[in-house]
Amino acid sequence: MANVQYYDVILKPVVTEKSMNAMAEKKYTFFVHPDANKFMIKEAVEKMFEGTKVASVNTMNISGKKKRRGMVTGKTAAAKKAIVQLTEDSADIEIFSGL
Repeated sequence: MANVQYYDVILKPVVTEKSMNAMAEKKYTFFVHPDANKFMIKEAVEKMFEGTKVASVNTMNISGKKKRRGMVTGKTAAAKKAIVQLTEDSADIEIFSGL
């Protein structure tokens, strides 16, 4: 496995209607590094966002889609998503507060 530091684990937040509705239940969705495991994701969220306590982490691998442009076929990049559930007494994540 690659030497992944905690600041390299979380790539960007997922901003969709479904992920915004899940924030009411303190569930936050992120695109994460493909080599990151659940323990690394939990550590990264707790270190990057002060006052947060992670209750659970669910991960999913998203395979790339097949794309075609004329005769040329290819595939988009694969990705990994993580849904992070915070505890009840945890602070909210501020990057989502203005959305």
